[in-house]
Amino acid sequence: QVQLVESGGGLVQAGGSLRLSCAASGRTFSRYAMGWFRQAPGKEREVVCAISWSGGITYYADSVKGRFTIYRDNTKNTVYLQMNSLKPEDTAVYYCAARYTSGSGTYYRGHSEYDYWGQGTQVTVSS
Repeated sequence: QVQLVESGGGLVQAGGSLRLSCAASGRTFSRYAMGWFRQAPGKEREVVCAISWSGGITYYADSVKGRFTIYRDNTKNTVYLQMNSLKPEDTAVYYCAARYTSGSGTYYRGHSEYDYWGQGTQVTVSS
């Protein structure tokens, strides 16, 4: 079992930055592939980015490529999402997700592929 708790959301002006954190419980965090998803009102949940448990392999949605960075610190059981150059269309509830995997270079892009979810944190970008 893994419990995930996101933090770091808030209100920011367009062009600004935020860093989200996702703290995980459990002793085997270092064997979980992690992902960040977001859901805006009236829209489906979409993948933002993902990272392998080794941290060496990452994936970014085209909409955030070059602006967002996902990274993890397995010694702190935490995955981060650094968001720069934020746009109003980035406004959403952001969720982190986890899935145990034996593959050090494996990540997952589909929300149905993840087993554990956090409660979400609101990010609002004003224009």
